[in-house]
Amino acid sequence: MAQTSRLLDQSRADWDRRTHRLSVLAWRLSESHGPRAWATREPRNASALVLAAWAQLERGRSRGRLEDAAGIADSCLRAAELAPQDPTPWVVLLGLSRLERRSQSEVLGLWNEILTRDRWNREAYLSMLRYLGPEEMGSRVQVLDFVDAVRARTPADAPCAATELTSQVLQYHSLLALGGVEALMARNHWSHAPAGQALDRAAHTWARPGFFHHAAALADLNLLAYALTAADRRAEARPVFEAINGTVAPWPWSVAGEPVSVFEKARIRSGAGV
Repeated sequence: MAQTSRLLDQSRADWDRRTHRLSVLAWRLSESHGPRAWATREPRNASALVLAAWAQLERGRSRGRLEDAAGIADSCLRAAELAPQDPTPWVVLLGLSRLERRSQSEVLGLWNEILTRDRWNREAYLSMLRYLGPEEMGSRVQVLDFVDAVRARTPADAPCAATELTSQVLQYHSLLALGGVEALMARNHWSHAPAGQALDRAAHTWARPGFFHHAAALADLNLLAYALTAADRRAEARPVFEAINGTVAPWPWSVAGEPVSVFEKARIRSGAGV
């Protein structure tokens, strides 16, 4: 945990990198006692409190139940007091509220707390996207309105730039999940104007050297490579795979099986080099 502490201290002034590092560490350490022990040992360390809360949230998400929702919320609120400018306690609270199916007014309050501190927080945008979907507490119309608003005001290279394409991939997955004829015809999703235009915009810019600078850029490039493969746009996928250079993000490849295997098959089909 001493190494974790030093790593998080290095990104304390970079909210994008700090959020990304905490999200990865929380996922990796969700079954470890380390984060909770660290927070117990250093109760006035905001990083320790947020990591412990986020790891508990990830554990609850994977198990389908939360062990101590009140404890997660308390850790986040104490971290927010200790580090008022830090968006990450509010990011975890947003995730907690999603899992507990809280009202939209409450969730929007947390969303505004995050944006006040970090205007383009990638984790928050993707979390709101899923919350507003029909699988959680919203509807397809709310997703469309949210995506339209994000596209209209977000810089093309912002950390949350993948929100629009993520929404299209989620819709594509919902078609696959129907099974039968709908699943067989799911690839037609990418020929419809909203999906095709979102893919065009991303394919035109994302893989350019130096275009993206945010911490999760490789995850977004994985998303683009996946979508181009699903749309059977293999030639356009080739430079994206080359830009990724073998760094595989679990999602969305995991929807079709073991992520590395699915990624490798798609890369080979695109004709990209190793």
